[in-house]
Amino acid sequence: MDLKNIKELRFTSWCIKNSTAIYIFTAIICIAGLVAYNKTPKELFPDIVIPTVSVATIYPGATPQDIENLISKPIEKQIKSINGVKKVTSNSISDFSMVIAEFNTDIDPKLCKQRVSDAVDKAKKDLPTDLKQDPQVQEFDFSELPIMNINIAGDFPLDRIKNFAEQLKDKIESNKEITRVDIVGGVDREIQVNVDLYRMNAIGITFNDIEAAIQRQNLNISGGELNIQNLRRNIRITGEFQNPKEIENIIVRSFLGNQIYIKDIAKVKDDFKEKQDFARLDNKAVVTLNVVKRSGENLIHATDKIYEIIEDFKQNKFPDGLTIKVTGDTSDNTRVQLHDLINTVILGFIFVVFVLMFFMGFTNAFFVGLAVPLSCLVAFLIMPILGMSMNVIVLFSLLLALGIIVDDAIVVIENTHRIYNKYKQFTIQQAAKYAAGEVFIPVLTGTLTSLMPFVPLLFWPGIIGKFMSNLPVTLIITLGASMFVAFVMNPVFAVSFMKRDDETKKSQLQDYTKIFIFFICLAILGYFKLGNGLGNFAILAIVLILLYHLFFEKLIHVFQSKIWPRVINAYKKTLRFFIKGYRPIFIVISVFLLLIITWVIYIASNPSIETFPDGEPNFAYVYCKMPMGTDATMTDSITRVIEDRVYKVIGKDNPIVTSVITNVGLGAGDPQNPDRVPTPHKSKVTVAFKRFAERNGMSTAQVLKDIKTEFEDGIAGAELKIEKENGGPPVGKPVNMEISGDDFDVLDKLSKQIKSKIEEENIFGLDGLSSDFQISKPEIIVDLDEEKAQREGISLAQIATEIRTGLFGKEVSKFRDKNDDAPIQLRLKEVDRNQIEKLLQMNISFMDMASGQFKQVPISTLASIRYGNSISSINRKNQKRLITLSSDVVPGSNPNGVVAAVQEVVKQMDIPEGYEVSFTGELEQQKETMDFLSTAFGAALALMFLILVTQFNSFVKPFIIFSTVLFSLIGIAMGFGLFKMTLSVVMTGVGVFALAGIVVRNGILLLEFIDELRERGLSVEEAVIEGGTTRMTPVILTAISAILGLIPLAIGVNMDFGTLLSEFDPKFYLGGDNVAFWGPLAWTIIYGLIVSTFLTLLIVPTMYILGYKTRNWFRRKFGITA
Repeated sequence: MDLKNIKELRFTSWCIKNSTAIYIFTAIICIAGLVAYNKTPKELFPDIVIPTVSVATIYPGATPQDIENLISKPIEKQIKSINGVKKVTSNSISDFSMVIAEFNTDIDPKLCKQRVSDAVDKAKKDLPTDLKQDPQVQEFDFSELPIMNINIAGDFPLDRIKNFAEQLKDKIESNKEITRVDIVGGVDREIQVNVDLYRMNAIGITFNDIEAAIQRQNLNISGGELNIQNLRRNIRITGEFQNPKEIENIIVRSFLGNQIYIKDIAKVKDDFKEKQDFARLDNKAVVTLNVVKRSGENLIHATDKIYEIIEDFKQNKFPDGLTIKVTGDTSDNTRVQLHDLINTVILGFIFVVFVLMFFMGFTNAFFVGLAVPLSCLVAFLIMPILGMSMNVIVLFSLLLALGIIVDDAIVVIENTHRIYNKYKQFTIQQAAKYAAGEVFIPVLTGTLTSLMPFVPLLFWPGIIGKFMSNLPVTLIITLGASMFVAFVMNPVFAVSFMKRDDETKKSQLQDYTKIFIFFICLAILGYFKLGNGLGNFAILAIVLILLYHLFFEKLIHVFQSKIWPRVINAYKKTLRFFIKGYRPIFIVISVFLLLIITWVIYIASNPSIETFPDGEPNFAYVYCKMPMGTDATMTDSITRVIEDRVYKVIGKDNPIVTSVITNVGLGAGDPQNPDRVPTPHKSKVTVAFKRFAERNGMSTAQVLKDIKTEFEDGIAGAELKIEKENGGPPVGKPVNMEISGDDFDVLDKLSKQIKSKIEEENIFGLDGLSSDFQISKPEIIVDLDEEKAQREGISLAQIATEIRTGLFGKEVSKFRDKNDDAPIQLRLKEVDRNQIEKLLQMNISFMDMASGQFKQVPISTLASIRYGNSISSINRKNQKRLITLSSDVVPGSNPNGVVAAVQEVVKQMDIPEGYEVSFTGELEQQKETMDFLSTAFGAALALMFLILVTQFNSFVKPFIIFSTVLFSLIGIAMGFGLFKMTLSVVMTGVGVFALAGIVVRNGILLLEFIDELRERGLSVEEAVIEGGTTRMTPVILTAISAILGLIPLAIGVNMDFGTLLSEFDPKFYLGGDNVAFWGPLAWTIIYGLIVSTFLTLLIVPTMYILGYKTRNWFRRKFGITA
């Protein structure tokens, strides 16, 4: 070896010289990394605040049309003028308006909220003057989603169960990790003053008289301070009710001078508000506590504390017969991810060490494997500095990185091992220094090119981009950490422990004496003090050492001396064959034809494509929608029938079902798009399944299918929909058509025509096409005879207020006791208020100022009624009215194919001018994602190309290296096509990005060494063959390590090393939710890497020769001199 051409990396040389400092530094990193890991907040999803702002306005008594015209339109008009608004949507229903402004994702959410608040302030001048409260402006924050639902049920009255729930709520809210706890269900106390209509009319008393009398008596008033012998005492007049019965004895006086006790014209009841919502858990009435975590706090710590509180209340405070069941615990998933991360790190370490020890011995392989945990610990130190939490995206980014982070260590250690054994004159210190210097530039370039594909992902727009933003950041940190470990720690380990291969010297059992003594002491300490797990680990280590000595050491020797040299010689012969004569031209053309053919065949097979992967359901939802206006009690009775039929399918004691939860009126909407007001005509039955590991191979998808089969015939009068939960961020329905325009009559007619036409075509895959537009809300319209009313001096407001008070009631005061406040609600008694004829018999009582007489005019003399239907909800988008047709797709069908068929039907229809049909939902998000990934991939390739041009100072060589990315696409098409796998736009796209970095790195490693050999004086053919032969081992090792590291992620290798050692129970199983979500990403890399590694070793050297020969031909042809 020419010592003049030897490169040395000064930084690595300094580390080797100061090895003690590096060992101390490594120990500090390990301890600090573990501390940082424990302190980093753990949560399910990233705490992201998307730039979407809502404006909620309550206006009691207004119809949807009134809400649209008086509230929604003025607010929309002002918000639309804000710079950066992407779209404005609104929903107008009775009494309530919701306007949502979605901004471009590059705008700060806080700035968005401020701009919307300013716009709402401008709109206030156009809003009704009698609004009781200003519009509420709120940003969308993922941390506001409940982290768990605590369901309390039992054989107790609902008010008592709610009292227990409030006690638990107060205790949970005292934890710093919790923002608030919302109670859903139960009953709310109400002091009812139910007035007898005929007695009130006969005595000449009005609602205003009763209200004023109650308010005057229910007071505590301060009379000031009185100075008595230099001591100032407060004077307080107390009159607040101590008992609701006191209301009965209040005297009411009328304009006519009549006076009467309230008890003579009304019944006072200490009761509960009328229920328009019901909730049950496993057929028992339930009160639910929805727990919301504070942003940035540790999810696992928070839930652990809550479980401790629940257990304490069960043991010491709650009576027997009270059941507490936790559902929707998001920490379960996070715990599974953390568990998988730790176990996959261990599996990755074991796989890497096992494979590498055949090439470089156990000791060297062991220290290469240490790159996995060390790189993760370095990453754990950096993440908190960037404000990152340990969430599902970060955890799986680490799992993805496990297959890549050993690459740098493999290259450095393998090169050290090669130089140290090839050049006997070098000491281990020299070999480690020279090895690091020789590969630093290609490793640095390779790491940078591996990072470049992820840099554009930092600018991923939209909700998906916000959701996935932690992935590129984590990968960039982890890959950077792996390079740091490879050039700082691994050379020091090599100097301390690497031995020169000596085929004549074989290890003796006594060589392991010190190690045996250490593990025997560890076993004794474990069994007698620290636990059986540690003791079993020590015994396992001794057994593995014996196995290595007696069996594997000989096998490794055979592999290194006989098997692997034969493989290298076969590769050498093949490479010599490939580069001779005109063969490179035919071989390169053949490979590119193979690329085209595989993708043409794959696309022609009409592959299934989805935005996010879809796995086995964790929840099955049965949604029921009754006709608008249906009372909650009627909806509840139908829902009980649904419950019975669900139990008929799943059975009473199904081993994979944890609970069956029923919601009527409240919480009955889609969890990702919940109803914002009570909906008595809606209900939802939720079947919650156990975690994948506890299902014993039983399919929840089959249960969902069986439930769908059970309800195929439906229920008369009810609209049913059976669905599973959505995976990933909300992207809308697979089939989602928005029909926009100005006139609802035209929109309604057009939507019905489109729906009818689509149903006639009987498109396969559609699952329940439905419209969100309903015009069936029944109503009674009171028409005022304005001429008569004006003659009597009575206004519309007087009549409306009187009817509303009689029917809905009016809160006239508060009753306070030591526990809580309860409203005092004044209205007609039930038998009077539930008949429209009696409501119209109420008198409008007033003092006629013109005649000086007190008048009572029955409403029936001034108004008439008619029956009709009204629009229940008005949706708008960008100031146009909107009707949405949406549908899920049947499992197993291709969503894109279904949408394409629906689009073809719509294209053939005649759409009126001024009206538009657009396809949104999942398709829109999918298109945005694909457009971005295509642009980002181009940007990544450009960045990688610049790096390669900078290193090689050549245009041809970067092109040759880039060809490896195209080669990897052959593997993706072949793998997904042969195994009929669904292509996930997001996860497969990210997999291609990661794959591009890996395969380019291998190409750099190969070409850079070929160039170096040519500089040392070898001919181009010999340099290509020698370079390929020398770099074959690290290229194959990095590929195998990446594949083995990703296999647990791809097939879901789940095992618990803790219980394996302590209880001899590995809890092994394959599959899981993680596989469904991240499997496509892992398989993309695996398929691509298998093919690209093979082609990199053969085709890249061939293309190098072809480029060299082509350049020489041009020079000879045109007389160009070098």
